[in-house]
Order: sequence, then structure tokens, then C-alpha cells
Amino acid sequence: MISFKGAQYPKGVILFAVLFYVRYGMSYRDLEEIMAERDVSVDHTTLNRWVTRYSGAIAEVARRRKKPCDRSWRMDETYIKVKGTWAYLYRAVDKYGKTLDLMLSARQNKPAATNFFARMLVVNGMLRKIVIGKSGANTAGIKVINKMLKGFGCLISIEMVRRKYLNIIVEQDHRFIKRRSRLMLGFKAFASAAATLDGIEVAHMIRNGKLTPGIFPFRQFAELAI
Repeated sequence: MISFKGAQYPKGVILFAVLFYVRYGMSYRDLEEIMAERDVSVDHTTLNRWVTRYSGAIAEVARRRKKPCDRSWRMDETYIKVKGTWAYLYRAVDKYGKTLDLMLSARQNKPAATNFFARMLVVNGMLRKIVIGKSGANTAGIKVINKMLKGFGCLISIEMVRRKYLNIIVEQDHRFIKRRSRLMLGFKAFASAAATLDGIEVAHMIRNGKLTPGIFPFRQFAELAI
């Protein structure tokens, strides 16, 4: 359960504002105006704190509640500007397009790739193969994971496949994050960017029926906070 202790606004108001921001992509000042039209007076800086505080926590719950995935994965990274500097957003889906995980990293290197692969294994379980691009860091990261698995007594290693056409599904799936982040007028802090991107991913999963199809989006989002 996500704690709302100390919040001066009802939980429903907070969750509505957070979902609206990550789902539709807008500036905090735009959201401040929208909330005012609904007789909720809340400053744009408070809205920023809500998104930073609750988006990441809700995304963590969503990762653990999502439907089981296929054992064949697609992984790629894209670029997101944070405080005027490019950061790297690692994302992965299975071969049917179901979200596995995402992670914002200040660097594109072997430790970052290894950390991302380890996170995915913890949440999604073991895989058969993973399709990656030409990144040497990703290759090195998977080799580290395979070495770790072997040390734990796992006799089957993760197969690496480098075929660009197989990775089109995840490359195309980056587009919704790009569209949302452009409308948000940029990220001013790394922690805020990571939390917001987590929230965008959850809203995308809900929209595409990857959590609980048939239930209204806000109800699905709010249930993740219970």
C-alpha cells in the first residue's frame, strides 16, 4: 500500500492529477489551470511533488501486478533530455509488445545495462532469448548476467540475437514517451524525470489493456495505490 500520510488533499484528487499529467502530457501550469476549473486550488510546484513522489511508487506496483510475459524479449534504449543533458532510457518489451521494464540512466555503459537486465529478471523471471541492437554495453551486460546465472547453477544461458527488424516493436513503442515528454516542456531534475517516465509507462500499459482490461483507467490507476 502506498502511503498518503501527511497529504493535505484527498487521495483521489492527488491520483487524478498524477494520472492526468502522465497520460496526456502537459506542463504543470496547464494542469494547475485544469485543476482550478474543477475547484481544486493547487500550485504547479505541488503537482510536481505529487508526480515525483507517487508515479514511481505506482509504477513499481504495476510491474509486479502486470500479466505474465513471453520468454522472448526485445530491448532497446532511447534518449531523453534531462536538465539540458541527454540521458538514456532503457526499455524492454516481450515479443507481443507487453511492457517488461524501463530504467532511466545517466550513462550508457556496462554497469547500467547489467543493472537493467538484473531488474528485469527479478520482476519478470527467466527468459530464453533477448533481441538487442549493436550496443557493446548491452552485450557486456548480458554476458555478466549469464556468468552470474552460471554461478547460481543455471545450465541454460540467455541467447542474444541481433536482428534489427525484430527490434522494430520496441523502437516504435518509444514514440509515445517521446510525444508525452515533448509536451511537458523538458525535465529539470533526474529524480523527477525517472518518476514521470515511470508514470507515463503505467498510463500506456493501462491504455493498451496490459493490466486489467475493461476497467476504467482511473480506477485501474487508483487500485495500484491500494
